[in-house]
Amino acid sequence: MPSSFSCTFLPFLSHLPLELMASLLTVVVVTLLCVGSGGGRAIAQAVQRHVVGDDLGWDLSSNLAAWSKDRIFRVGDEIWFAYAAAEERILELRSSDKLEECDLDDPIGMYTSGVDKVRLDGEGARYFASSTSENCKNGLKLRVRVVPRATNDEHTRFAAVSAEAAAGPVPSASARLKAPQLLWIAFVIAVAMWF
Repeated sequence: MPSSFSCTFLPFLSHLPLELMASLLTVVVVTLLCVGSGGGRAIAQAVQRHVVGDDLGWDLSSNLAAWSKDRIFRVGDEIWFAYAAAEERILELRSSDKLEECDLDDPIGMYTSGVDKVRLDGEGARYFASSTSENCKNGLKLRVRVVPRATNDEHTRFAAVSAEAAAGPVPSASARLKAPQLLWIAFVIAVAMWF
C-alpha cells in the first residue's frame, strides 16, 4: 500500500501521507455537509432529544414532575430513559388514571435495556412509570403531553422576534465566511492536528 497520495490537480498535496489525506478529506466532507445543508438544518434543529431526569436519569432522586413541568414535547421529539437495568424497568401505561393510581397491570409497553429511546410519533398524552409499585408511588413516573410541530409561520414569527431581540451589530457581508474560506480553515485545522 503506498504511503503517499498522488494528486495532479493539487500538486502541493502530492507528497502528504495517506493518513493526513484521510483526515483532510474527512474535514472537507464534514465542512461541505455543514455548509450545504442549510435546508436540513431547520429540520434537525426542530427535533428535541429529552434525557429524562437530565444528569440523574430515571431515578427516585430525580424530581421528574419538576423536570417535565416547563418542557414542550412535540411530535417527532425523542425522550431517552437512562436507568439501572438490573434494578428497574419502565412501563408505558394506558391512561392518566393508571399512572396516578400506579396501576401497573396490563402496560402497553415495557423498556428494559437501561438506555431506551422513545420517539413521540403522535399528539396526545403518554404515561410512563417504574415497574416497581413502591417506586411509582414515590414519584418515579412521568406524564408527557405531546403537541404538534410548530408550523412554518410559527417558526418565521419566532425567528423574526428572536432576531429583533438579539443585541449587537449586524455583520457586514464581508465579515461572513464563504465556503472556500471554510475549506482553507478546515485544511489548516487538519494539518495542525497532524503535527
